[in-house]
Amino acid sequence: MPVLVKMEQEDNGLFRSKSSSKLKKFVPKILLTNSMKNLFKSNKPRAPADIVRETRDLLEYLNSRSQDGNHKRSEKLEQLDNDIRELKCILYGINESEPLVDSCAQITQEFFKHDTMRLLILCLPKLNLEARKDATQVVANLQRQPVNSRLIASDYLESNLDLIDKLVIGYEDPDLALHFGGMLRECIRHQVAANCVLKSELVKKFFDYIQLPNFDVASDAATTFKELMTRHKSTVAAFLVENQDWFFAEFNSKLLESSNYITRRHAMKLLGEILLDRSNASVMVNYVSSRHNMKVLMNLLRESHKSIQINAFHVFKLFVANQNKPQDIINILCANRSKLVWFFDGFHADREDENFQADKAQVVKEILELEPSTNLSPCSSSGELFKPMS
Repeated sequence: MPVLVKMEQEDNGLFRSKSSSKLKKFVPKILLTNSMKNLFKSNKPRAPADIVRETRDLLEYLNSRSQDGNHKRSEKLEQLDNDIRELKCILYGINESEPLVDSCAQITQEFFKHDTMRLLILCLPKLNLEARKDATQVVANLQRQPVNSRLIASDYLESNLDLIDKLVIGYEDPDLALHFGGMLRECIRHQVAANCVLKSELVKKFFDYIQLPNFDVASDAATTFKELMTRHKSTVAAFLVENQDWFFAEFNSKLLESSNYITRRHAMKLLGEILLDRSNASVMVNYVSSRHNMKVLMNLLRESHKSIQINAFHVFKLFVANQNKPQDIINILCANRSKLVWFFDGFHADREDENFQADKAQVVKEILELEPSTNLSPCSSSGELFKPMS
């Protein structure tokens, strides 16, 4: 064999040997990448309960590790994001497809069986923004999911009421406030959770949260507070009977007399809903028997914003309609009679409303028929509580 041909064959053999050796080293690295792992995965969809289990395992890993920024942690965070998003899609349905009842039930049972909700709340700060949004929607949805005609979320919360405390305090973190607020609103749909907030000192924090400088957070807190004070009638009525003195003192000073128009408007509307609810009849009578409360309402009638004026009128008329008015209320109305009549003569709703006109006429009639106390001292009736608008 010619020497040149022999050398060429040897070179080819050496090249193949080196290439084969490099390929053997390189292939395992490829197989370890996520893309190749996914390539060889089965296309068979996972059972909903299995997704919850994996989510819980990933949350436990995340909760037990510090933010060390290693590659393994990043991979697990990415998988956790995908799992939470998949749970959301199953619970809410995709595009036009409706969620499957059986799948939702599986998720709900597995989610509340092993404290996954607690882990998700604890790990929420470690998730990215989109994962936080998905997690909020998952927790919110699961509060409404029945299993065998029973809301097992209520049973879970009854045994884990400390989570309600964590959600309320979440308003103090501006980055997480809207997520915790969204979860909290859905949780207090359960009477046991609402009762927990109302019986704790945390309920007082809402008067501060509603005044936070962050508009979005303050508005969200106001929405949650309204849900808390209007959803469960008997629970709220019992709370107000026991706590009406401090509650309305805070309500008046921090909300109705706030310098923020939005705060006053929301508070005035909420006050009307609370007092006009039949469940709160005894509380309403006590409220409209207070001289200080009437002064606050008369000042709100002078608001430059029509919506506040209208809502203030619907509460003010309760003071006038009260058949057992205390004498000091009667004296104040008599002392301000001419100003009130003048004011109501020019007070109109934005839209023609026969009921509003009838209510206004009745209020004026009641005020004109009032008789002040015969032993009324000059100083007690001369205070000008109601100053007409210029």
